[in-house]
Amino acid sequence: MQAFNSEEFNRLVRNRRSIYPNMYNSKPIENRIINIILENANWAPNHKHTEPWRFVVFTGDGLKKLAEFQGDLYKKVSIKKGTYKETTHAKLMSKPLMASHIISIGLKRDPKQSIPEIEEILAIGCAIQNIYLTATSNNIGCYMSTGGVTYFDEAKEFFGLNREDKLLGFMYLGNTDVKPFDGKRRPWQDKVRWEN
Repeated sequence: MQAFNSEEFNRLVRNRRSIYPNMYNSKPIENRIINIILENANWAPNHKHTEPWRFVVFTGDGLKKLAEFQGDLYKKVSIKKGTYKETTHAKLMSKPLMASHIISIGLKRDPKQSIPEIEEILAIGCAIQNIYLTATSNNIGCYMSTGGVTYFDEAKEFFGLNREDKLLGFMYLGNTDVKPFDGKRRPWQDKVRWEN
């Protein structure tokens, strides 16, 4: 086996935090780092090598395109349902513009495989953790959002997904001057039972 610095890895895992878009500065992230983030996401474990993750990366004018799309779709769908809120619409239009990059997270299943959907979702969860850890190791702010149009069936096509696929959320990424804050977890011993 290869030798890795386990203490440094432990420190990375325990210092990962969600850094929100309002904490980002205006300095763009180099595409070289985004490519590393995507490469590491692609190495997530997955049953039968289905690699079910599908990413769309938005940056520059793409962020405006995303903001307009989700703002317009939210307005159309929520007015129809009678749930429209001006504040939500304004947030959907402005929040993407705070990020350097946004990566949409899609689930595309292989119809030839009989993998249970939950296993594919778990694989994408591992890819998301790889994104978080890679961002943290590069001092990049990162935040996973499942808001906005995430669960709107009408949104899927915009992200290259079919009806049977799922849109699972958005990874917001941005440079930040915010120092990582202390995290909180209850002791792991409270959540584990040993059988010897």
